[in-house]
Amino acid sequence: MGHALAAAFAAANHPTIVWNRTPGKGTDLDATVAGTAAGAIAASPLVIVCLLDYQVAQSLLDADALKGRTLVNFCGGSPQQARAMATWAAQHGIDYIDGVIVSTPAAIGSPEAALYYSGPRDAYETHRSTLSALGENANYLGREPGRAAAFDAALQDMLWTSMSGVAHMFALAAVENIAAADIAEHAKAMLGFFPDMIDMLAEQVATGHFPGDAGTITSTAAIMDHILSAIREKGLDDGVLGAARAEVQRAIDAGYGSEGFGRLAALNW
Repeated sequence: MGHALAAAFAAANHPTIVWNRTPGKGTDLDATVAGTAAGAIAASPLVIVCLLDYQVAQSLLDADALKGRTLVNFCGGSPQQARAMATWAAQHGIDYIDGVIVSTPAAIGSPEAALYYSGPRDAYETHRSTLSALGENANYLGREPGRAAAFDAALQDMLWTSMSGVAHMFALAAVENIAAADIAEHAKAMLGFFPDMIDMLAEQVATGHFPGDAGTITSTAAIMDHILSAIREKGLDDGVLGAARAEVQRAIDAGYGSEGFGRLAALNW
């Protein structure tokens, strides 16, 4: 990903200085290769870091060299890690912007690349045009440094829970002699109502009102029980859906069975 970021800056005619922990990387870029991290940092008022995680980044960054500069961190991690990094930066006189990339390396620099930023608005606005080289679909989410990471964690939560369901769908279909290609189109058609469902649940969460008109939590439990029976009859793992069913049962036991599914988002388990 770091290579893709540097290539996008260079392609947009921004003078780019790169450094990599592995000597020799970056020589194919239209960029200057620095001998040290401090040397790369000292060459520009805007410093981009993209490493394994926050801990690695902080261990390699030269705080003295960064003082008075803007650091954009694309390492990725938890909201709390982002806040801790912002505190460290503030203690050393560094303007800190936490960044999240929702893209493959190949899409960097194209309209398909989505990027989230949080941190001081003035620092972001100062470098906004330069950062646009990475992708025009940029979202500034506010001053609070953990906000971009929080957006990412919440969205990735939805993505990977959903992808687990997709994989399990294919597994269940296979043991019932249904080809993946045969069920895939039906799965995509079923997902067509998801945007409307997300809007409906978002409104319920925002208003604190969870009508069961479109289906109650109790009726959802019955549907889940039918699916779990099919899964268990074939000896497949029921961990993900079983966990969801347990969450539904806790809501029913708490007296919310007649309400809508959005109530689950408002319960503090």
